[in-house]
Amino acid sequence: MAASLIATLELKRFVVDEGHGVKGVSDLKLKTLPELFIQPVERRLDVSKVLQDELIPVIDLSNYEDPEVMKLVCSAAEKWGFFQIVNHGVPLNIINGVKEATHKFFEYPTDEKNKYSSQNSPSKNVTILTSFNPDVDKAYEWKDHLSCFYVSDEEALEFWPSVCKHQLLEYLKTCDSLIKRLLELVIKGLGIPKINETNKPIVMGAKSINLNYYPICPNPELSIGASSHSDISTLTVLLQDHNGGLYVRKLDSDNWIHVPPVKEALTINIGDALQIMSNGRYKSVEHKVVANGHENRISVPIFVTRGLLMLLVHFQNSLTVGKRLCISKFSTRII
Repeated sequence: MAASLIATLELKRFVVDEGHGVKGVSDLKLKTLPELFIQPVERRLDVSKVLQDELIPVIDLSNYEDPEVMKLVCSAAEKWGFFQIVNHGVPLNIINGVKEATHKFFEYPTDEKNKYSSQNSPSKNVTILTSFNPDVDKAYEWKDHLSCFYVSDEEALEFWPSVCKHQLLEYLKTCDSLIKRLLELVIKGLGIPKINETNKPIVMGAKSINLNYYPICPNPELSIGASSHSDISTLTVLLQDHNGGLYVRKLDSDNWIHVPPVKEALTINIGDALQIMSNGRYKSVEHKVVANGHENRISVPIFVTRGLLMLLVHFQNSLTVGKRLCISKFSTRII
């Protein structure tokens, strides 16, 4: 027991204090997974509960003004909480640029990546972490991630890593119109007036972008890339690579559905904020990511937050009492 404890403490020092992260452990090419990363059975994916014949909706946004598209988006938000979109308007070269930049960042030498640790980062808005909360987690997730909270172009260009900042900013800016379109659709589905140029800044809210890195794992069946959770965001726009590994809980069940990569698609999920704002009509569902034993996997989520709260306050005179109650719940939970 003492030897195991010492080994775990030494590994934590290697991973967290010295900043090697999960990638550093993966690069050791160990044959067996260290105890620090072995998850309790209940946190792993139970493959017997994976529904092999079910898929979340894939929605074509090429004609997003078509009322049928709004119905599809709102139905997916109600029944699944997740959907994939194609013909979304984000160019493939920008998507590929973000993927390439993500791999380049995590291939940085440890000393370079460590410049963005919580102790060393030049800005509190840019942080690299291993697992979800390494100071608290008893078993670490098999994931490193860089979190970049967007304040302004100037702040991002000054403090975000040089190897990826231009690609991330371009991607964020390109996704702004997509995010606005998606918010318009779900807001219309709730009977709230259309977003216009006057209230657009209110709607868009704050944004952050993560670079997630899931390196090759020696025993993926014993670990987890990201434990089961829902997002606190209004919407999350996820770019995943070709590896797959994202699983979504089916509503009102203990079953899981894989979200296979669709070429050039982006994955959208409803966050806690939008579920609260919609009085539970739209669903923020749990999801998790499995570890991978064959390839390094990356994903890049954009989290959109707070904007819909301000929009509801802006339009509160036109809302029902029930919806005004949602504003109170949202304020208590999020702000």
